[in-house]
Order: sequence, then C-alpha cells, then structure tokens
Amino acid sequence: MDSNSPTLLLCSSPYQLKDEREKKKALVFDTSLLLKQPSLPTQFIWPHGDLVTTQEELNEPLVDLEGFFRGDMAATTSAAEFIRAACLSHGFFQVTNHGIDLGLVRAAHDHMDAFFKLPITKKLSARRKPGSVCGYSGAHADRYSSKLPWKETFSFGYHGDGHGHVVVDYFKSVLGGDFEETGWVYEKYCEAMKRLSLAVMELLAISLGVERSHYRKFFEDGSSIMRCNYYPPCHEPGLTLGTGPHCDPTSLTILHQDEVGGLQVFANNKWQGIRPLPDALVINIGDTFMALSNGRYKSCLHRAVVSRERARRSLAYFVCPKEDKVVRPPPPLDVAPRNYPDFTWSDLLRFTQTHYRADVTTLQTFFRSHLSLSTTSPSPHHPTPNN
Repeated sequence: MDSNSPTLLLCSSPYQLKDEREKKKALVFDTSLLLKQPSLPTQFIWPHGDLVTTQEELNEPLVDLEGFFRGDMAATTSAAEFIRAACLSHGFFQVTNHGIDLGLVRAAHDHMDAFFKLPITKKLSARRKPGSVCGYSGAHADRYSSKLPWKETFSFGYHGDGHGHVVVDYFKSVLGGDFEETGWVYEKYCEAMKRLSLAVMELLAISLGVERSHYRKFFEDGSSIMRCNYYPPCHEPGLTLGTGPHCDPTSLTILHQDEVGGLQVFANNKWQGIRPLPDALVINIGDTFMALSNGRYKSCLHRAVVSRERARRSLAYFVCPKEDKVVRPPPPLDVAPRNYPDFTWSDLLRFTQTHYRADVTTLQTFFRSHLSLSTTSPSPHHPTPNN
C-alpha cells in the first residue's frame, strides 16, 4: 500500500469478479481499516464551505399530535398552524404523541445494529445494484469517487398495498431465512410510518387550505423508501461529513435519530442543529412535496455531521407517491404562476439514482434536463403514465 495514498476501499475476496466494473460493485467501506490510516483518505474530505461548524440549534416547533388523533378540532388547528409556520420557513418540525410504539422503534434500532455488525462479505451480498435504491451501500463508493459520506446505509422499498409482505420477502431474498424476523420488524415499522405519514398529510392539507383528504388520498397507494443509517466514529470529523448538504428529492421524511445527534439544517443563512428529543420524530419537507405545494413550503438544505468518539444511527422513512402519478399542486395552489411543471415521481427518482447527486438544486436541474428532452418525448406538463 502506498502510504501517501491510503486505500479506503478493499475488494471482497470471496466474490469471483469478472471485470473492473464488477470490482467496483464489490468495493467496501471498512472503518476498521480506515481508522488505522495515519490520515483521512482524500476521497472523504469535503470542501471547507461545506464543513462550517455550528453550536446553534434550530428552534423548530414540537407538534403534539394527541389532540389531532382524538379528533379535537382546536388541537388540530393548532398543530396545523405550527406546521405551517415551520414549512414556510425551513420545512422541519418534530412530532410527539405520534402513535408509534416505542418498543417497535427500539427493535428497529436493535436489528439495524445487528445488520451493520455483520461481516463485510455478508453485507456485500445485499449490496445495492446500479440504478436501484434498495440494498447495502458503504460510503456510496459504488456511485461516487469524491466527497464520500462517512456512513453505511441499508435501504429497501415499502408499498403497503395489502398484497404480500414486501419487506419480509426482501430481507429473506437478499440475506436469507435467518433474517425473516428482521424483515417482520421493519415491515411493522413501515406500516406504522405509513399511518403516521398519512395523518401528517392531512395536517399539511389543512395548513395549506387544501381539501383535507387530498394529500392523504394522493399518497395512500405510494411506494416509499426505508433507510437505516450508520455513521461510525471518525478520528477527523472536522474534515468529512456523514451526509453532505442536500435537499431530499422525496415528498416527506420521517426520521428517528438516536441521542448522539448530528442532523443540521441550513436556515436563516446558517447551519443549525436538530436536537434529539426523547420519543420524538423529526419530519421534513422534500422536493416533491415542495412542488405539490407550488413552492409554498420549503425543502430545506440539511446535512449530517459525525462524531469522533461515538457512532450515530438513524431510521429514515421517505414518503413517496406511486411512481406513475403526476405531481401537480391541487386547487387552490395550482393558480398561475406555476413554479414547477408537472412530472412523475418515477422520472425524478430515476434522475437522482442514475444521473444526479442530490443537492440544493436537484429539482431545478431535473427540470432543465427533463425539458431538454421535450422535443423527443411527451410534454413535461402532460407526462404519460409509467414513463
């Protein structure tokens, strides 16, 4: 090994690799070796402008959902007002009394810990395939070669359409029958997240003056994404990031973060932390919902920093519509000027998985790319289903 250029990725020997492209698929993020290096590999070093530190905390609202679930109209109106204030400003808020069994949350964290402690070869057996959102990824090194995030992820889809158990089946298919229990834990977790997301969609509709059930109905048959995030300790945390600055291209993110913290939001022209609160969930607006609100609500730039001493974990549930649904704001938000043309989630998802690394300009860049194809494909204002 060249001491001047430390190797951050190792090829997993149990695999028979046919060519260089296959080798790239099998590259792995191994912190046990990385932490033995005298310095952080350059592939993990981020630009100084992205690394500005902060001790400030965001004063995001804490929304109590108990009254909403009881049908208390005064409490529902109050919750919607808190959400509206947050979403007009930065798009982040936290919720309590959300109805999610805390024992289920603990179980999801326990099974996440067990997965990330598996041997590298086992994790690689579930590695994400090119263009897919599902599977294991180490530092996203299968997609990028610089500004790598200091993290491991495991992602899978959830449809919740009542036909089969998609999460259980996925875990068994990629990891084997020994992981059936893990699959059931995450199947139940995703079911709970979907119920909560549809409730939040009602509150978002109320807050925007939209017919109360509109967004709930729009997302009822959605195909969402669940992601487990593991951020190992890093001996030079001031040089890298667990997740780089970006806006979520999805509609809504529901996050449970552990007590270590590290989530930060760029609001009021500065980075501010989201303090972990016991039993609370963090919710933020994504690009797709920003388009559904005709730009009224903000999809805000955020990132995750890492710790020198402690690992950080989080569970992220990304709410998405059915892939072929046309994304357009409902009345009365659809009046001119329209800030975004119509599009389908499948087109935006494909763009972010195969062509573009999500950042603060994802949606604008997507539309420029999408519109450039308008001479050879259907108008972006009238996309055909399943394109």
